Amino acid sequence: MGLFNLLPMLEATGTVLQSQLGLIAIGAGIAIFSAGMSSIGESLICCHAIDGMTRNPEQHSKLQSTMILAVALDESCAIYAVIIAIIIIFVLGGKIS
Repeated sequence: MGLFNLLPMLEATGTVLQSQLGLIAIGAGIAIFSAGMSSIGESLICCHAIDGMTRNPEQHSKLQSTMILAVALDESCAIYAVIIAIIIIFVLGGKIS
């Protein structure tokens, strides 16, 4: 049974079979992996902003405000991924028959 067949089966029966629990874990793992990759993105944002500040000190305030905005947007994507993983685990995982 494929990953794309999981939700129609859930809608038809209202429960998840024990054999489909692995697919739920894989989906949650993918969501957490994308949240972890967000930390690499944040480090690259800060690294390049600091590099730009050292090369052009006059633009320090503009670069700093842009960096803070970019890190906030990147962190919100990580938070959304963690929320999706929690929903996958507790909503779909809680319907095991």
